[in-house]
Formats: sequence, C-alpha cells, structure tokens
Amino acid sequence: MNLQNIINEIEKVDPEVYDRFDSRRKVMKQFANLSGKLALAAVPMAVASMFSKAYGQTSADVTGVLNFALTLEYLEAEFYNNIVGSPGYLTAPAAGQQALTKIKDDENKHVAFLKSVLGAAAVAKPTFDFTAGNGSGMGPFAGYLANYDVQLAMAQTFEDTGVRAYKGQAPNLQSNRTVLTAALNIHSVEGRHASHIRQMRRARNMLIPAGQTVKPWITLNQTGIDAGAANGAIQLSYNGEENTNQAGVNIVGLGGAFNDAAAASASFDEPLTKAQVLMIVDPFIV
Repeated sequence: MNLQNIINEIEKVDPEVYDRFDSRRKVMKQFANLSGKLALAAVPMAVASMFSKAYGQTSADVTGVLNFALTLEYLEAEFYNNIVGSPGYLTAPAAGQQALTKIKDDENKHVAFLKSVLGAAAVAKPTFDFTAGNGSGMGPFAGYLANYDVQLAMAQTFEDTGVRAYKGQAPNLQSNRTVLTAALNIHSVEGRHASHIRQMRRARNMLIPAGQTVKPWITLNQTGIDAGAANGAIQLSYNGEENTNQAGVNIVGLGGAFNDAAAASASFDEPLTKAQVLMIVDPFIV
C-alpha cells in the first residue's frame, strides 16, 4: 500500500485535506507510525479511521442525507403528480401546463435516481396530505386541486424549500464526491424550477402581497405569496433569507455593490437545516 500515492490522489479532490488532519507533516508522521505498529492487513482499517475522524462522516451519514433528500423528492413528485391533470391545472394556459408537466417528470426522475442509489436502504414513500392538514384533508390548502394560482404558490414554496434544503445538506456529503456531485446537479435543477415558477406567478399577478414583486429570486424573507391562513406556514420556508452577513462580513454597501439590504440578501441564498425543513414539511405528511 503506497500511502503517499493515496494522500496525493485525495489532495487532488480536496486540496484542504491536510488542514483537516492539522498539517502535512503530522499526517505523514501518523502514516509512518501506523506502518511501524500495525500488521499490513490492519493498515487500511486504521487509515479509514483517520479519514473518518478528519471528515466526520460515515456511509451511514451519507445514507441519512440521501434518504432525507428522497423524502423531499417524494413530496415534490407526488404534489406534481396530483396537480397535473387536475381541475385547476386544466384552467392553465398551454405553456403553464407544459412547464408543470416537465417539472413533474424531473421530480419523478429525481425519486427514481435516489431510490436506485440507496437500493434496499431507501425509505418508503410517506402518505401526504397536500392541504397541510396532517391527514385531515382540511388544512389551509384545502381546495388546491381546483385552484391553479394556489398550485403555483405551493409549487414555488416547495421548490424554494428544496433549493435551501439541498444547500444545507451539501457539507454532509463532502466525503463522497460522486454523491455530492449528483446532489448538486439536482440542487441546480430545483433552482431552475423555482425561478420558472416565480416568473409564471409574476405573469399572472395573482396571490401576490401588496408592495411585493415576485422576482426569479428571493428578496429578504419575502414570500411573494398571499395565501391567507397559510401565510404562517409559508413564511417558514423564507425565514433567514434576509441575512446580509456573509462569512462575518456585513455586505450591505460593501464596495458600493450592495446598496441596501434587499440587494444584499438577494445576492446570496441561505441554507436550511434538516430540523427546519422537517418543520416546514411536517403538516404535509400523515
């Protein structure tokens, strides 16, 4: 086993790998000590333990993140499966129907991909209540199947939540470059979905709060949605987006580039933690 070659290859993928161990000298000393103290057969296990400590991740961690992502994709795919062909959907213009059908197909492909990666470890699809009534069917989105504008508002919220959720979990996949790359590929598609749906809503100018303009991006913590009784639940997906402090730097007015908080917040997206996402989607899961 050529440990030097192994670490050199890892360094190509993660240039900061030595920083995770403390220093290049220290890691080489550790490798030297391993070689001197352990039988050859035990060295791979010891090296794996070192990297596990350095990255703080295990295959179980990665599986957990992927199942979390799968649950969100189940939710999105089921939502679009329900609305495509529904009475509300049938009132939409042809371009709107085409867009929602394309997004439906994308979300179902995401589900199929994640299930294929997880195999037997994949979690089962939950039962959903898209009225947000926890199974009662009488939540604040009751009647969504008959209302195209409510469908678009819900779609925007689900997509915006998905973008922030993937961003929040990306650091937990850094030990597996292949999986991380696939997750980021899905993340970018979710971002395009969100942007397109926002533009569809802006063109209709429906269910938009007074004084707000729906843009292809999030500004401050504005939802761009006036859904009455559902506003409190929707707001959870946007809280924190008003942040104007990045890496310890207040970016408002920085170099004249961000002249106010709205411009500063719109220039950076914020992640959501797993706990925050679960709180958002809980009303939709029976």
